[in-house]
Amino acid sequence: MQTFAKPRLYMTTHYRTVVLSDLHLGAAASLAKEVTHFLKHLRCDTLILNGDIVDGWQLRRGAKWKKQHSRFFRHILKLALNRKSRVIYIRGNHDDFLEEIMPFEFANFSIRYYYIHQGKHDRYFVTHGDIFDPVTGHFKWMAKLGDVGYTFLLWLNRHFNNFREKRGLPYYSISSAIKAKVKGAVNFISSFEIELASMARSRNCKGVICGHIHQPANKSIYGIHYLNSGDWVETLSALAETHEGEWKIIYYHDWIKETTNALLDTILPNGVTTENNG
Repeated sequence: MQTFAKPRLYMTTHYRTVVLSDLHLGAAASLAKEVTHFLKHLRCDTLILNGDIVDGWQLRRGAKWKKQHSRFFRHILKLALNRKSRVIYIRGNHDDFLEEIMPFEFANFSIRYYYIHQGKHDRYFVTHGDIFDPVTGHFKWMAKLGDVGYTFLLWLNRHFNNFREKRGLPYYSISSAIKAKVKGAVNFISSFEIELASMARSRNCKGVICGHIHQPANKSIYGIHYLNSGDWVETLSALAETHEGEWKIIYYHDWIKETTNALLDTILPNGVTTENNG
């Protein structure tokens, strides 16, 4: 499984909002340790878990629930129960089993179909996004068949990147590269984004926040601010809203380097550098 080095020193950053989606806990490709590590080294007023946090489809096929998956939820519940963060869990297509208990709310933790998020400047319609996917919405059997192929692609991606890591090469997402080159995938993503932008406008929101397609994004579509948090099986990405109201995409491997370097800059004496000057 692809892993990233975890240095011991970190700066702790506080955000208004953090959005995570598509962790697929229970699937072999999920990176529960990495996402838990990420959350332990930041603070936020609102944490939105935007669907497919648990992969019920994989668990039904016999996938194993591991200790690191439980550790993630223990950390989430700790945040909510200690009122350090408001935690909002949006149901996705892979965790559709949540429908049996929805709507649910306890202390600072809730499970919902969708959520209207009041950002610093604008309102955002928050949804996992699967309801705008005609395959998952109307042909679930076809979606599950496609999920088998995608699981194999993630397996291939994991071993390919283990090979690259041993040779000092950067991480490379095979499936993301395929999506970018296959015309049908490009057209689907474009239609998906436009549909979500239209939904946000119909709900009197200036933006939309989603996941589902594992494609992190921060852009404008016909005047609507479109945000996609990506995933934690390929891109290891999250969305964060700063206290100034700025939204940005955070990539885990970049975050490790940036936070560690920022901390080193604060503790090293002036003129001292970590580089080898020969």
